[in-house]
Amino acid sequence: MNSPVYTIPNACQDCYKCVRHCPVKAIRIENGSATVIPEYCVACGECVKVCPVHAKKIRSDLARLRKLLESGDRLYASIAPSFAGYFKGLSIERLAGALLKAGFAGVSETAHGAESVSAHVNRLLAESPRTSVMISSACPACVDFIRKYMPEWTDRISPLPSPVRAHAKLLQERYGKDIKVVFFGPCAAKKNESDRAPEELALAVTFPSLEQYFEESGIDPACCKEESLALGPASEGRFYSIEGGMNDTLRDGSDRVRYIAVSGLDGLRRLLSTTPPPKQSDARPVFIECLACPGGCVNGPAMKAGASTLATLLATDATAPIRASDAATHCGGVSYRSELLPESDHSEIAIAEALASIGKYSKVDEVNCGACGYESCRAFARAMLDGKAEVDMCHTYLKRNFKRTSNALIKYIPAGVVLIGPAGSILECNRQFAELVGAREEFDALGGSLEGMNIGVLLPEYASLFNGALEHGSEVEKFRQPLKNRLINISVFSIAKGESAGAVLQDVTKNEFQREQIAAKARDVIQQNVKTVQEVARLFGEHIAETEIMLNEIAGTYESKTVGVSYNGGDSEDYLNG
Repeated sequence: MNSPVYTIPNACQDCYKCVRHCPVKAIRIENGSATVIPEYCVACGECVKVCPVHAKKIRSDLARLRKLLESGDRLYASIAPSFAGYFKGLSIERLAGALLKAGFAGVSETAHGAESVSAHVNRLLAESPRTSVMISSACPACVDFIRKYMPEWTDRISPLPSPVRAHAKLLQERYGKDIKVVFFGPCAAKKNESDRAPEELALAVTFPSLEQYFEESGIDPACCKEESLALGPASEGRFYSIEGGMNDTLRDGSDRVRYIAVSGLDGLRRLLSTTPPPKQSDARPVFIECLACPGGCVNGPAMKAGASTLATLLATDATAPIRASDAATHCGGVSYRSELLPESDHSEIAIAEALASIGKYSKVDEVNCGACGYESCRAFARAMLDGKAEVDMCHTYLKRNFKRTSNALIKYIPAGVVLIGPAGSILECNRQFAELVGAREEFDALGGSLEGMNIGVLLPEYASLFNGALEHGSEVEKFRQPLKNRLINISVFSIAKGESAGAVLQDVTKNEFQREQIAAKARDVIQQNVKTVQEVARLFGEHIAETEIMLNEIAGTYESKTVGVSYNGGDSEDYLNG
């Protein structure tokens, strides 16, 4: 089975927000991308809710739903009471009409199972008045959390199924063992229940997936006819979707039991952080209603924003009485066992080496900022040793490493470099800059810094360039500019508009002097070449003139000898002999 929660790798932006919010740190970072570790995950869906780019997803299972609908099996839908927060303004009867139109044989409310569970919890508390602590089994994410991460409390979980499994049993008892039950709700952890007990719960589908199915099938629930519900309408069990709602179905007006409601796995961990008390106690029993989602199921990972408002509570309250459940139906018993996770036993030497790899050499270096997602630097070091975290997740290490690298570049670059703040005050510069602006003594006196000095005082002729970079984010390059008997190339650039800017100044005086020398030599060579060409031209001109005179003389002599002679077809020898 695929995990109920997974990551789209290409969408993950390595922000580590899921690590920070995951209550059990069931996230592995590989090459900057976060993936869910199924054996550690309890499917609370918190990472789905907080992911800023929606790279975390809940398994859709729409393909499996279509296959079930096409199979010809009789399907019954179990609708979670939180539907009132997701399908606002839509009655459960109209939603039933849409599901019947889609091909379901019947539609019922999960709240019926909740009422059955509450009735049995009341009986257990009454039969065992000296039992010190009992924990609700209603939330599968909480149950898995206790089984995996607080196993010493596992035997305090009430030996009853979750409401949806109790509801599935009720439906099968009423309509036949051959029916298949599909749950619709806001929960990812319900998918673990259906994967583990498919004979009871064939499939668990989230409300968004159901909404998608309606759209793809051309079904508009708002336009569907209201239909009757299997097992009839539920009552007080609808409060299960709201924090404290289960306790409302248990209170009978007496003070024989102390009821506690806690939502959120971090809150549950804090509550159970001590060693479990003895099973038998003279104090009155304590019942703990626990829900993984803060505020209850109405704030589940598949719910829309604003679903857990007071309006939802009031809408639920309007359709359900506040009373203790006394259902006579039997929901069956369940035995929960702890699930031991692989333990990592890292030596202090290994942890110290891992800490050293991120620049933590002493307690002072362990800032415990939590930016990596772990509560302390030591916890992060253990996560690295477990293969769940990477060095680059440590922001303080990256920042320190970046600063060292940038300082080295600024210090050793063969040009003047300066960084300025909002008012033109110098944040950082190197020795070359101090020398160019004639502030070498101040630089040395301040321990290798001109921090706090104003760029307009040191470079008044270029103050406008820096102001433009700060105010408008402009970038300017100027070449062979004068600066204190030197020539420089200056590049001014914006780093953060209105916040910071920088400049690189390159001394090109020596280069320009060499260019002048080369130019002078070139001019000398050109002059010599001109003289040579002129001389060659003069000599060539004289030679041409003498040749022209000689040829003219020859031509004239030749013409004088041939004047009056005609050639009338005689012998060529006669012509040549005159």
